[in-house]
Amino acid sequence: MTSKVPASLNYPITANTRDNFAIFFAPLSLSEVYDLADDRANGAIVVMSGMVRNQTGGRPVVALEYQAYEPMAIQVFKQIATEIRKHWSDVNHVVIHHRVGRLQVGEISVLVAASCPHRLQAFEACRYAIDALKDNAPIWKKEWYEDGEWSWTKCC
Repeated sequence: MTSKVPASLNYPITANTRDNFAIFFAPLSLSEVYDLADDRANGAIVVMSGMVRNQTGGRPVVALEYQAYEPMAIQVFKQIATEIRKHWSDVNHVVIHHRVGRLQVGEISVLVAASCPHRLQAFEACRYAIDALKDNAPIWKKEWYEDGEWSWTKCC
C-alpha cells in the first residue's frame, strides 16, 4: 500500500468531526493529542511523536525551522484521515498536529494519533498517517547546523 495522497484534491473531502488537525506555533501537547484520540470504543491509541534530533547524516544540528502552507496542509491532513478510513474502517479518531517556527533539539515537531478498537489497526493507521504526511504535506524545514550553516529541505 502506498502512502501517496492523490495529486488532485478537487473532490470533496469529508471532515470527520471526531478528528482534529492543526498547525501550531506554540509547543505541542502530547496529553492533549492523546485526549483528542481517546474514546470509550477504543482498545488502542497509538501516538507518534516526531522530535528535533541533534544531527542529520552525522552533521550536528542545533535547531530546525518549519514553515507550512497551512490551508493546504490541513486539507492534506483531512485527506490522510479519509484514506485511513478506506483501509481501516474501524478507526475512531485521527489527530495530526504539526509545529511551525524555530524548534530546538529535543522539541516535538509533530504528533500523530490514531485510535480504534484493535491495536494492530491503530499502529498501521498511525504509521500510514505519518508516512503520508511526510510525502504530501506542504511543510518545509530549515536545518540549522552547529557550524552556522543552514539548508532548506522538504519536510518531513
